[in-house]
Amino acid sequence: MRRRTFLRFTAASAAGAAVASASIFGWQRRAQAATVTKTFYITDGLITQPDGVDVYYRGFSSDGASLNVPGESIVVQEGDTVSITIHNTLGTSHSFVIDGLVNSGRISPGTTVTVEFTAQNPGSYLYYDGRNAPYNRVTGLHGGFAVMPANSSNTLYPGSPTFSIQKFWVFNETDPGWNAAVRYGNTPSSSFVPRYFTINGLSGRPPGAPGNGDPAIDAMHDHRSALHGHIGDRTLIRMLNAGMAKHSVHTHGNHMEWLTRNGNILPDIWLKDIVPLDANKGSTDTIYPFEAPPDAWPPVTTGKYPMHLHDEMTQTAGGGLYMFGAMTDIFFE
Repeated sequence: MRRRTFLRFTAASAAGAAVASASIFGWQRRAQAATVTKTFYITDGLITQPDGVDVYYRGFSSDGASLNVPGESIVVQEGDTVSITIHNTLGTSHSFVIDGLVNSGRISPGTTVTVEFTAQNPGSYLYYDGRNAPYNRVTGLHGGFAVMPANSSNTLYPGSPTFSIQKFWVFNETDPGWNAAVRYGNTPSSSFVPRYFTINGLSGRPPGAPGNGDPAIDAMHDHRSALHGHIGDRTLIRMLNAGMAKHSVHTHGNHMEWLTRNGNILPDIWLKDIVPLDANKGSTDTIYPFEAPPDAWPPVTTGKYPMHLHDEMTQTAGGGLYMFGAMTDIFFE
């Protein structure tokens, strides 16, 4: 790694640049395909975790002075021409990959590459760095990408249930030992032992904890992650897993309509309060229907409910700090 000014970030500054653009996608179908352009900078730095530990990460960032983990989520329309420019500011080689759509090949240190492709096959995708797999991906070089059908603004695929809002939940886990090895150009030699668990780059901050309620650092209030809706605000959730561990995603308040698993349309739409999310680039698409919670008594139409993972380790940080893991909240408004 070449000598450079090293960046240190709080979770707020690391994730904040993506909040406005990736918070809520309400899609308007276009009559014709368009050209969509994006620019990423491959950067690195330290991000402070909920227990105060600084951990090394790399990211597809919005500019050369930022560190965004994950990178900005992107939604395009089927048939669009997508042009993505990647500036590699680091002293190591990287790549930009969306399985089935594009592979940049090697992006050498200090160089810039532009990839261009036609958006096909509507669905949810992880973009990631495919080099030095899986280490570059799990240390932060990943993000969400989606292709909307050309003939619809509110379906995932032809004939799917409809939605009005869509969001990305990009999950990851961090073994700081692995990240430290990558920082110094080494291949991790130990087994993967995750100690931090994130949704869209942030961890939950429970009531009473420092940062609780701050959308810049609290995944339970992060506008990209938390669900906000009134009755009938059906929300598509594109779940993507950049990490190494399989998860069980559990929502309270409503069951989810489970539509896909790993890009495959399910033969039947199940109502589930827990859906599986496979490791190593697994994906799941669901719709949270925002119906009056059926189990509430007396009946309610407003309130707050949690989303957490039914794998206990993911609710912790640093090996035991409880309720600082991959979780968010669902607000009926």
